[in-house]
Amino acid sequence: MRKKIVLPTDFSKNAWNAIQYATALYKDQKCDFYILNAFNATGYALESMMVPEPGERLYEEAKARSEQGLSKILERLTFKDEHNNHEFYMVSQFNSLLEAIKDIVDKEDIQMIMMGTKGITDALDVVFGSNTVTIMEKSRNCPVMAIPEDAVYEGLEEIVFPTNFRMSFKKRELLDIIEITKISNAAIRILYASNGEALNELQENNKKRLQEYFDGLTHSIHTLYSLDASSAVRCFVESRDSDLIAFFNRKHSFFGSIFSRPMVKNLGRYAKVPVLALHNIRN
Repeated sequence: MRKKIVLPTDFSKNAWNAIQYATALYKDQKCDFYILNAFNATGYALESMMVPEPGERLYEEAKARSEQGLSKILERLTFKDEHNNHEFYMVSQFNSLLEAIKDIVDKEDIQMIMMGTKGITDALDVVFGSNTVTIMEKSRNCPVMAIPEDAVYEGLEEIVFPTNFRMSFKKRELLDIIEITKISNAAIRILYASNGEALNELQENNKKRLQEYFDGLTHSIHTLYSLDASSAVRCFVESRDSDLIAFFNRKHSFFGSIFSRPMVKNLGRYAKVPVLALHNIRN
């Protein structure tokens, strides 16, 4: 079965870097990559609330720029010969980025969103880029991997999985982590930020179940004390030079707000590794 991945692009350097990272990570996997550009027509007065229609000059000019940019990306990709397992589909859509992603995820049964981030900027609260944060928060039916503009895929050795053991997981919710671990031969490092109290019965049971799910994979549990969630992740990743952070973005959970603006500022200022946001599967 081929894996379906959407790669949003605004034709920037960091968007192209995300495409390169994604195709390298899944180099030996059969994948369909949907490279998506969501375009809009500039020049309309916002107060008019008018939406340009196909056939109108501004719409057609914006569409042409979008399609031309996608054609250049396809040319760069097909020029290389390492994409034998990959098929590329160029998608140009007049829409907001979020709505365009939701649309293609639903229509094509997309299994992963991988997008570039702008990295460290002068505005410290826009570290990951507002688009990336919005997609992570709002596109809850599909995992999202944010790839910093300087991240280069050279294999994965260590994937950090933060949890407070208060959430119970279904194994199918962890399949993306398990898959990436297997194809990259990486190790999973389960990270627990402790306040010094012993784990209760629920936490112990969830800890045991998590280890059962990762049975057969290289994994270990690590505890850091007296640190908040984002600081624990940042310190752990920096000290060990980890390669990927994977976490569950559940509402009302300990790590559910890790990508709220203050948390983005604390973690993101130093983040040089990709971050995979997973979402619980709706029954």
